[in-house]
Amino acid sequence: MMQPQAILLAEPRGFCAGVDRAIDIVERALTKFGRPIYVRHEIVHNTFVVNDLKAKGAIFIEDLDDVPPGATLVFSAHGVSKAVQLEAAARGFQIFDATCPLVTKVHVEVAKLAREGYEFIMIGHKGHPEVEGTMGQLEHGIHLVEDVADVARVQPLQSEKLALVTQTTLSVDDAAEISAAVRQRFPLVRAPKQQDICYATQNRQDAVKMLSREVDVVIVVGSPTSSNSNRLAELARKLGVDSYMVDDPAELQAAWLEGKARVGVTAGASAPEVIVQDVITRVKAMGAVSVRKMDGIVESVKFPLPKGLRL
Repeated sequence: MMQPQAILLAEPRGFCAGVDRAIDIVERALTKFGRPIYVRHEIVHNTFVVNDLKAKGAIFIEDLDDVPPGATLVFSAHGVSKAVQLEAAARGFQIFDATCPLVTKVHVEVAKLAREGYEFIMIGHKGHPEVEGTMGQLEHGIHLVEDVADVARVQPLQSEKLALVTQTTLSVDDAAEISAAVRQRFPLVRAPKQQDICYATQNRQDAVKMLSREVDVVIVVGSPTSSNSNRLAELARKLGVDSYMVDDPAELQAAWLEGKARVGVTAGASAPEVIVQDVITRVKAMGAVSVRKMDGIVESVKFPLPKGLRL
């Protein structure tokens, strides 16, 4: 049976600026205030990152009842609802908000248009913390659609002042298809000036499109809870290439690579490069001799840290 011979690395892959910043916020809070630091929800959807921060003294909670009075609390990169913000403030925690600035941008837009009397249709995955955070910016008037079929069923109270928002980590192609269905049903709908799907999600999906043309199988490094990692694996499959997601290099199965000469490797925006390198080592142990990095967009986005954490 043919062994893998070549590894192609997608570019860009792995951490985005929002994830870098969120991890940095927790690490700096630990350095500055000592352990424990409480974090509402997984800071980013990656098992390795969460376990690493737990070992350094972060405690991850879902319910603010689990945070003792006077503690330091960090909101995850996915953002939180107004209710969570208000409750945390009322309890007097010292709060650092690690919400990705690109998610905050969506929250600001929702608040602004709501004041102008708009209702919203949100494209996203039910139950995802980012969706809960964005929908929770308002008490009512924001309607979730997960697919084209949902668009036919959604019942806003009016259609003159209707705006469209999306989760930042969706499939670019799926979101475009659902947006088209929304526009068809509600011709007056207001679309975001720049799409809400973030630059990093878009770039990683574009890189997988390029990668899929050149490889026989795609390995995506990412955790099962990571929306953007799941979309990368889905996209490769849609393009006709076998694709598997691994949270840990030990999950990589030799059977996946049998008869596959060229192995593509990428990583979701919350997946660390150290795991990518471990995956490469394992694929080499299975026979691959060369590693080549694809050409791709070089990302230079940097987000400032919250006041009080700049060292």
